[in-house]
Amino acid sequence: MKLKLTRPLCFFDLETTGTAISKDRIVEMAVLKLHPDGTRGKKEWRVNPGQPIPEEASNIHGITDDMVANEPTFKVLSREIYDFIKGCDLAGYNSDRFDIPLLVEELLRAEIAFDFKDIKTVDVQTIFHKMEARTLAAALKFYCSKELNDAHTAQADTQATHDVLLAQLDYYSELEPNIDFLNAFSTRRKTADFAGFVVYNKQGDMCFGFGKHKDKKVTDVLTREPGYFGWVLNADFPRYTKKILTEIRLQGLNTK
Repeated sequence: MKLKLTRPLCFFDLETTGTAISKDRIVEMAVLKLHPDGTRGKKEWRVNPGQPIPEEASNIHGITDDMVANEPTFKVLSREIYDFIKGCDLAGYNSDRFDIPLLVEELLRAEIAFDFKDIKTVDVQTIFHKMEARTLAAALKFYCSKELNDAHTAQADTQATHDVLLAQLDYYSELEPNIDFLNAFSTRRKTADFAGFVVYNKQGDMCFGFGKHKDKKVTDVLTREPGYFGWVLNADFPRYTKKILTEIRLQGLNTK
């Protein structure tokens, strides 16, 4: 089944130095862009992360320090990357919980002024888990009868994610081939900061998604316990989470 797009959709995948959103860095990124008229474009970047790639990470994606030693840093590539995905919706495999938050961290670190507020996302892993609960390799085999060769290379994983989503649309008649439906269906919980530390409740209020103040309204916590804001800023939270909380705090101060 063909996707019905109103604007471009970028399937993308990251290979990284690890899984800590606030600390780890991108070493490879691939994007497959689908346009509403059916045309498509591809981009792939190998990135020098500016820090050692742990052996356990290299064992997964096959990228070593020597392989990226002469590659540009993300900061050098950031404008090209952002210009390619700007104004597009985003799709990936486990992208809502990992790839998008980490990409946002890299963009903030590179001082790129981005606006993702109107971006819709489709997490193919969530669709798969709701329907079958397996890995990307199993999803590709289940839906497409294909083996995932070169797993954990950004290009192979990006192509596999694209193939799985299109096959899912054919396989499940209840799935609608438009981004509004797929975004709603594949979103676990609406978040304000991508990483899930600030979430929305049923009333649309921003609440903490972690710790002793989990599910409490951010505005109430910052009013009653202003020292908590300082603790978050000095702790190991993603930059974008801190940015969102700072904006909330400044709005509160301006209304006094």
